[in-house]
Amino acid sequence: MKKLAFIFTAIAALSLISCGSTQVDRYESGADVKDLSGYWNENDIKQVCEELIASCTASPRVVKFEATNGRQPVVIVGKFANKSSEHIDTAMVAKRFQTAIINSGSMEFVADKEQRLELREEKNDQAENAYETAKSIGNETAADFMLQGTVLSNVDQEGRESVRTYQVDAQLIDIESNKILWQGEKTISKYVKKASKKL
Repeated sequence: MKKLAFIFTAIAALSLISCGSTQVDRYESGADVKDLSGYWNENDIKQVCEELIASCTASPRVVKFEATNGRQPVVIVGKFANKSSEHIDTAMVAKRFQTAIINSGSMEFVADKEQRLELREEKNDQAENAYETAKSIGNETAADFMLQGTVLSNVDQEGRESVRTYQVDAQLIDIESNKILWQGEKTISKYVKKASKKL
């Protein structure tokens, strides 16, 4: 009976040891946030967008634009393509870039395509129903530049251990000339060690 009790105790102890939580270590600076799974998450999006926009607004061509034209450049965010092996909501990435641009105070930002269509409908309605106070049609501010990019990922795995690498590439493109005025990339790598299975 004592022997049987000892065996059950040993099995329970081994189960506790082998069922530890997944370990995730981030390789880049500013990794003091809790990362539970090692997958792309909201903290990654925020950090990537803020760092890339800081680089973009400080780039010589963007600074030169304001000096030459006497005003800040007007920007719109285009599509960010998901070329990773995971489902990544690129609309959220684009929205974060929009927030970073607006909060930078270095560039003006115009409404996206869907918002502009809704605003035009409203102005058309005003023209018919609120003539004296209607907002002008055809008096929109055109964007000078469009920000586009891609999200990529790579997984290097060996057994229960893996390194997940995410890279965001972004380009600021002159809408009139199609010239790329700025290009940047940000990579985040995470070491992930999964807990062993229960006995």
